[in-house]
Amino acid sequence: MSEIAPHSSAKHQLDVRALDDYLRRHIEGYAGRPTLKALTGGQSNPTFLVEAGGARYVLRKRPAGALLPSAHAVDREHRVMTALRDTDVPVPRTLCLCEDPAVLGTAFYVMSYVDGRVLWDPRLPSFEPQGRAAMYEEISRVMAALHRVDPAAVGLADFGRAGGYLQRQIGRWSKQYRASETQPIDAMHRLIEWLPRHAPPESGTSIVHGDFRLDNLIFHPTQPRVLAVLDWELSTLGDPLVDFAYHVLAWHIRPQDFRGMAGEDLQALGIPSAEAYVRRYCERVGRAAIAQEAWEFYIVFNLFRLAAIFQGIAKRAQDGTAASADARETGQRARATAEMAWERVQRHAAS
Repeated sequence: MSEIAPHSSAKHQLDVRALDDYLRRHIEGYAGRPTLKALTGGQSNPTFLVEAGGARYVLRKRPAGALLPSAHAVDREHRVMTALRDTDVPVPRTLCLCEDPAVLGTAFYVMSYVDGRVLWDPRLPSFEPQGRAAMYEEISRVMAALHRVDPAAVGLADFGRAGGYLQRQIGRWSKQYRASETQPIDAMHRLIEWLPRHAPPESGTSIVHGDFRLDNLIFHPTQPRVLAVLDWELSTLGDPLVDFAYHVLAWHIRPQDFRGMAGEDLQALGIPSAEAYVRRYCERVGRAAIAQEAWEFYIVFNLFRLAAIFQGIAKRAQDGTAASADARETGQRARATAEMAWERVQRHAAS
């Protein structure tokens, strides 16, 4: 009988012997006899720390069970991180991709382990003001570096369709929401009708991360330096301003809502205002100021998208396929986030 690595959910347990046999054949220098530990934090794809022969690796795999279309794309994560290896965007080193479900039940890949800090609270409570300012300057640098990469130069010219990104995203997340709806949310249905009619023209095309948040970055243990950007499953080619606006949601969401900092005294904290942060990004990528009407739309769309993501987590929690133990609590934020988005629409229309 094969040894099984434990996980908080029985659906995500791994056959260690099958994994050991596969890694011996596909990773140079792999010593064998691995021990596995489930890593917490990810809501989507089960992630494990693999230790073998004094070396550490990270394994990330698709969850088992029925999944939403195009979700949990570990193959895309592997491809984009491999492509970005020699750019100014810091990523872990990818080591192997297995798309054969006979090995561990679903597709998975293995990457190098990056030792550093993962920070969850955008207010950075353990830092002094000067340290917070340095951290946000570095985060801005990394996001701008990603959007400056030429997709064709790194072999990603076919990583997504050119043009029409925003309309496809609206359609995709509308479908994802409908496929995962557990209870009707009126604000979501209103947004699904409103968004396609008010989308601004495309601002350009670049590689977009799709989930660029503080907790998807690994920082140097002591320096304000990003060592790796993680969680690339939503990456594609698309409008960089849509990607950037999702990142800036932290300035528009309160801490009690979901890892935000709206309402905080940012000046006292040493954190740039949303306006200053947007200006700095535009300077880095050589872009003129963003039209206010378009920027407001990007924020509303990304709140809608976040609500759809929360709803997907709620559905997976209901179905028992969620990777994170706190998935049910996270999923309950869908309604409040959707209502926040629709309130912005109404408030902006009234002004």
